[in-house]
Amino acid sequence: MCEENLLTSRPRHILPVIALSQFAGVSLWFSGNAILPDLQVRWDLPPEALGDLTSAVQFGFIAGTLVFAFTAIADRISPRKIFAACAFLGAAANGAAVLLDQAMPALLVLRFATGFFLAGIYPVGMKIASGWFDKDLGRALGYLVGALVGGTALPHLIRGLGQDLPWQEVTLAVSVFAAAGGVLMFLTVPDGPFLRAGAAFNPKALLVVFRNRDFRGSAFGYFGHMWELYAFWAFVPVVLASYAAIHGVALDISLWTAGIIGTGIVSCVVGGLLSPRFGSAPVAAVQLAISGLCCLISPLLFFTPPEVFLPFMLLWGLAVAGDSPQFSALNARFAPPALVGSALTIANCVGFTISIVSIQLLNQTIDDLGADWALFLLVPGPVIGLLALRHLLRRDAVRSTISAQ
Repeated sequence: MCEENLLTSRPRHILPVIALSQFAGVSLWFSGNAILPDLQVRWDLPPEALGDLTSAVQFGFIAGTLVFAFTAIADRISPRKIFAACAFLGAAANGAAVLLDQAMPALLVLRFATGFFLAGIYPVGMKIASGWFDKDLGRALGYLVGALVGGTALPHLIRGLGQDLPWQEVTLAVSVFAAAGGVLMFLTVPDGPFLRAGAAFNPKALLVVFRNRDFRGSAFGYFGHMWELYAFWAFVPVVLASYAAIHGVALDISLWTAGIIGTGIVSCVVGGLLSPRFGSAPVAAVQLAISGLCCLISPLLFFTPPEVFLPFMLLWGLAVAGDSPQFSALNARFAPPALVGSALTIANCVGFTISIVSIQLLNQTIDDLGADWALFLLVPGPVIGLLALRHLLRRDAVRSTISAQ
């Protein structure tokens, strides 16, 4: 069957179902963060617990990514089965927290396990999509990364809407939703016609992939993006709570956090629609520049009225996530053809390791600096990212000029 017929025969439900299942599965990511204020009161946890819980998930995701890459399990077993199994196991690890009582070490282990199984949800969901989308995969990535952003915001939304719910019920609600996403994927999305087995993971690729100038530019742009993204998401509630206390305003911290993170859905989708026309590098650069400017002026905006500060935070949430699908597309495009899988695995692991460093940096300094200056520490990420993208931007500009002539 030719590619045209495959595209026209693709069921219309495929992309919405993959996005919805991804949205449900990745809601596990910040489940611990959403209930942390309750745990800090009931378990007498220190402020540093926020960074530690978030970092535990990141460490788990890195470990899971490496295990999945070395075993190539998603090539040997249908990826929708892997997705469903990891959604169930991740939901179980997340839900098991309700059995704990003032046991922070055990909670960290469970958050690590949750992150491990997220490696079988987020990247595997992308692989499932690649089985159904070929030349139009870039557009699909915009929706799927938007689903990641929405899933990240969901636990905060549940916490905000269910103010009277015990933290245990919030945790279980997220777990049930994630497991349901696994069931939905398994039952309604068969393996697609473009699904291909990936090459075996080659750790020696680390010595090769960064010699490619184009891949180096996209990867380091992605690393700068990752320095900012998860640290911003993790510390938005802390910044909002501090702002409310200093200014004496009443804010629903959970709902505002959900809104600020959730705005990234729009920029991911819009960026995916704009990238075929303008190119992924320019679209990513514009959004990275906006979020970098937000980092830079955040200490000043912290002391503005809510009518200014809250829209500013919404704008930042919009810009900070919208370049994610573009960096995914750029890394896949410029990875050495024989080492695509290994190159993307290495880039993801380095990126998430960088996110742990920035999270811990804010975790250790926010009390001394204050919430007004803490997010200023994220400035190096967008700056480094934009510097790394210069080569790709010049390349796109030259090609556009030649095409115009």
